[in-house]
Amino acid sequence: IVFVVSVRIKAAVGRYGMTDFEPSPQYTEDAISQIPALHLLQNLGWQYLTPAEALDLRGGKAGGVLLEGVLADWLRRHNRIRFKGRELPFTEGNILSALQALKEIPFDGLVRTNEEIYDLLCLGKSLQQSVDGDIKSFSIRYIDWDHPENNVFHVTEEFAVERTGSHQTRRPDIVLFVNGIPLCVIEGKSPH
Repeated sequence: IVFVVSVRIKAAVGRYGMTDFEPSPQYTEDAISQIPALHLLQNLGWQYLTPAEALDLRGGKAGGVLLEGVLADWLRRHNRIRFKGRELPFTEGNILSALQALKEIPFDGLVRTNEEIYDLLCLGKSLQQSVDGDIKSFSIRYIDWDHPENNVFHVTEEFAVERTGSHQTRRPDIVLFVNGIPLCVIEGKSPH
């Protein structure tokens, strides 16, 4: 697609005598890579969030990366305690503890920190809860790996993230979230 568009632009430039025509970087990146990628993802079922909506779902904090409202709601709806033939919800305190566990992972080098995040996402978090006077540990899951259709999928663009200890930001072109957790960053590039 990029090659065909590029050839057509160059043909039009030559035909109409516009020898100095050069598409702007904004036009090229947005029109040729970012916008089609967003459309494709939406057609695949990813729900689009504007950058302002994504910031609101982060509590207005550019330093945070989790869509906390989305994740907390998903944790409440898709995690249950099964105990003695009954199904009970996790306490609100445990929902908040699960959020905090994912938000506040201390940096211990890139590899070890990523391993800890990986373990949380794949295995879940064990939390203690009192049921009928007994305190037991139960696992809460962040992603339903067995039934992917139970997860919530969002996509946003120009996702500004503030660096720790600074007001500088990084702004990936496209970010994909599963249950409010950013799992994929896509950088669109111009063919020029």
